Amino acid sequence: MTIWLSAGLIFTFAAIAFTLFRYGNMRCEGVSPAHPLVFIAILFTSGLDVGLIMFPLTEFGTYADIAANPEYGFTNPLAIEFGFWGFLIWGFYFLTCFYFCVLEPKVRFFEIGIIKFLNNLVIIGTCAFTAYLLFSNLPWYLADVADKENAQYIFGSLVLMVIGIAAFSSTDIKYVKILSVGSSLLFLTLVLFLWLGSFQESNSLLNYLNTLGFITGYFTNIEKFMLPINDYHEFYLYWWFAWSIMIGQFTARFVGGMKTYQVMIAMIVVPSIPIALWFSILYQYHQNEWPITNIMNWAMVFVGITFVINSLDSLIRLYTDNLGFTVARLGRAKYWFGNFAILSLLTMAFQGDFLEIQWIGALVILIYFLCFGYILLSRNKLRNSLSG
Repeated sequence: MTIWLSAGLIFTFAAIAFTLFRYGNMRCEGVSPAHPLVFIAILFTSGLDVGLIMFPLTEFGTYADIAANPEYGFTNPLAIEFGFWGFLIWGFYFLTCFYFCVLEPKVRFFEIGIIKFLNNLVIIGTCAFTAYLLFSNLPWYLADVADKENAQYIFGSLVLMVIGIAAFSSTDIKYVKILSVGSSLLFLTLVLFLWLGSFQESNSLLNYLNTLGFITGYFTNIEKFMLPINDYHEFYLYWWFAWSIMIGQFTARFVGGMKTYQVMIAMIVVPSIPIALWFSILYQYHQNEWPITNIMNWAMVFVGITFVINSLDSLIRLYTDNLGFTVARLGRAKYWFGNFAILSLLTMAFQGDFLEIQWIGALVILIYFLCFGYILLSRNKLRNSLSG
């Protein structure tokens, strides 16, 4: 699995470099172009899930324990957390967004029957994994609820409610922009809320800026994040691959006439800024052992849930459009129940270890290679269509 992942990473980074070199000034426009700020909001909230909110506080301690994990010793825990979530790996989304915006209308690789089936299998499986992550992390953040005898039923009911809301919101495209912009504003509010809380503890902007400066440990060691550091990093990278095709396919429709290099900046640089700000605040709380109050926990859970709803909404709409299982064809009730039932069952499959996100990521890498081979076979036709 490590060799397969490494091959996928090398190919992906080479393809990104070639795309910028060959098509850097090409104008890109999707079928439903949106304002750049709306495009970024859609990207940020669709391309992330609850893990962004809930994982860091559970992981900083592991990255700091270099006695048990010496492979993390080359930099600080904040830089490692950022490396697992920011900057370079957003290039996966950039590459697939460019492909679906510019190349797929000419290549039509994803219209091939078996590829369409595999792509939608990936989307549905990753949707379920997103819901499973929410379920598995709720006990850590809501410890008071987790201590109750019926906690599993409470958390399970909450996750089912989230799936139900997402299935309903996916019935109308207007909800996508509303959810994306709303989720982004909620996230920024959460960042401000914890930031103000940290000031009550340290009363110093300088302390926060010093903590933020630890992010530079990522950029000075960026080459170390280009291949798997260990099995846990491998899990993250497969996870990003699993998301990459569907996020590129979804966001490509909203590209609003930007040049390729501008799309790259919007998809790699811009989302990394709020991630760096958020992780730095959480790292301050971790380092100083400041208490996370109940209201903070509930705020993080609430924002995490909106991210999950937003992601599931986008992805449900994507695979139902691909398969033709639309509201117009099935009716709102059948559409809602079908998606709710499928995602609920698959979420339980992840909980029972019947599925793993690494398998889905490995399948996506295979699709990358198959698509590249198909492009090579049809390169003359593609070259003529792009030059024309």
